[in-house]
Amino acid sequence: MRKKRKLVQPSDAEMEILNILWVHGPSTVRLVNDELNKIRPLAYTTTLKTMQVMMEKGFLRRDDKQRSHLYTPSLKENETKQALLDRFIKTTFAGSTSHLVLQALGHHQASKEELAKIRAYLDQLEEGKDDTAK
Repeated sequence: MRKKRKLVQPSDAEMEILNILWVHGPSTVRLVNDELNKIRPLAYTTTLKTMQVMMEKGFLRRDDKQRSHLYTPSLKENETKQALLDRFIKTTFAGSTSHLVLQALGHHQASKEELAKIRAYLDQLEEGKDDTAK
């Protein structure tokens, strides 16, 4: 039986910040804002306010021992993404992983490399099932 996850629902803007922190590690608001500005123009004060709200929600921690405060995610990347994906599959595809995969592959061009990775993963899954059946 799968362990029930606490439902974590960061907004799109919060996910952008979390992704930056997961890649860069502990970071200042300035670094996060600079990275966000590579995507679209965003005021420093907007990034600061969003990160303050994220702290209130428990999504971020702040180390204020240094002059420039460093922010780190309180949420684990894999757990957060899995919880969001589980909810998306449940609400959008009526719980069907196959419908999600078919929709994605049917509407987006996958490269040969991506298809090879998918095939290899499916082979691994099948081998694992064969091992448990023996």
